[in-house]
Amino acid sequence: MRISRAMIEDASAISRLIGSVARFFTLQPDGLGAEDFLKTISPEAVASYLVDPRFAYFKAVDNGALAGVVAVRDGSHVYHLFVDESFQRRGLSRQLWGHARAAVGEASPGYFTVNSTPYAQPVYERFGFVATGPRVETKGIAFVPMRWVAA
Repeated sequence: MRISRAMIEDASAISRLIGSVARFFTLQPDGLGAEDFLKTISPEAVASYLVDPRFAYFKAVDNGALAGVVAVRDGSHVYHLFVDESFQRRGLSRQLWGHARAAVGEASPGYFTVNSTPYAQPVYERFGFVATGPRVETKGIAFVPMRWVAA
């Protein structure tokens, strides 16, 4: 497994990966009602994040296949952290989180926030994140606001 900076040519693959696990955060399995959110993970939208200096994007590749992706916005918000289903439960999300945290380094204010999918909430809790509010359901998606503070 190799983790490296994601490039603009990775936008379509990243979009496909996130879309493949979208049912874990949309309220309806078919995405009905979440159309506005789903536009934010289109190849064009992902390409715009990849060239935006506010974002640090990293990809995990295994034998040429995109296994996972992590993105941090503004040095403190975990914007994306998704792992392909075939690579889940192998510690890849922890590796991606650690890589992103180290890469952001001094740019981080000492904390990170995330809007976790309910499905991923236990994973973030194992990383040390704590919920900062109740589950939110809006625009066809569900998330739990969470925060991690450096010890």
